Amino acid sequence: MADNQSIKDQINQAVEKVLAAIERERERDVIVRRFGLNGHKETLEQVGESMGITRERVRQIEKTTLIRARLSLDDGRNPIYDAVEKEIIKALHELGRAATANDLTIKVIGDNDPKMRAALIFLSELSSKTLVTRENDRYHMGIILSTDDEDKGVKAETDKIVAAMREHGKPVTVDELFELVSGYEHPDQVKALASLSKQVATLRGLWGINKWPEVNPRNIRDKVMVVMSEHGKPMHFSEIAEAIKKQDFKRNNVTQQAIHNELIKDKRFILVGRGLYGLSEWGYRPGTLSEIITEVLKKESPLHREEIIRRVLKQRHIREATILLTLQNNKSFKRVSKSQYKLAE
Repeated sequence: MADNQSIKDQINQAVEKVLAAIERERERDVIVRRFGLNGHKETLEQVGESMGITRERVRQIEKTTLIRARLSLDDGRNPIYDAVEKEIIKALHELGRAATANDLTIKVIGDNDPKMRAALIFLSELSSKTLVTRENDRYHMGIILSTDDEDKGVKAETDKIVAAMREHGKPVTVDELFELVSGYEHPDQVKALASLSKQVATLRGLWGINKWPEVNPRNIRDKVMVVMSEHGKPMHFSEIAEAIKKQDFKRNNVTQQAIHNELIKDKRFILVGRGLYGLSEWGYRPGTLSEIITEVLKKESPLHREEIIRRVLKQRHIREATILLTLQNNKSFKRVSKSQYKLAE
């Protein structure tokens, strides 16, 4: 297919031709409304109420109509559908043999247009080479390269990957996840199956459980943690605010004041300079400059002032002159020679 518009045109033509082959108007109407081919997907109850029939009757009509449509396509008399089916299968191969409906739509047409997504789900449902897995509280709707008509096996494989993530206990790359599980030929297969689970989230190449803030930051503190961990060194609160705005987080437009308030309240963030914060996991410790010097001299005393400065600068991003002034003007410290200091009695 030449470009995205021609792909969309062929998908629309394939859907129209399949629908035209459905003789009864009521059956055709059920299919259109249940798959959302008109832009609005409806439940069994909604369709049944408007037609004056039970939800079970709607389900039966849908099922039998799809079976007849599949049998008709098996005769090979719809070359437009065949061309679209090839594109779907090609995309699935490139995505690791499975994909969410969203990912497949983006792969095939270049965007996530809802009507195109509905059309691709419908056409995939008709193929003997693909399996559509139903969406529920735990799984996204997905399309799998499979001749099986049951999605239990696919969801079991997905659960196995989620369990491996959970047991590992921290976010991983796709290659690392591939190493954690067995029975797959390529990391893309593992990635594809993991993407079907609603328990999984991914951020900047890392995959993990969606409750983990590293892959699914929900509040300001989580977002600050992600940004600072990625930066790898202390940041001013204004820098943190700008960095968050550049990320693809939900609600990433936060104020500098909101950032500063969260930094002050969370013990993971340590003030290491004027407006500058580091992470406690990097070895920074809370406290005033005087308290930091005290900790240095508790470990070893007396110390030359240059050594004190060197050790303090590992904890605080300040001028050397500020450290010297604190040493000279604080009653907690005592000079024992021209350039050595110890803790006062």
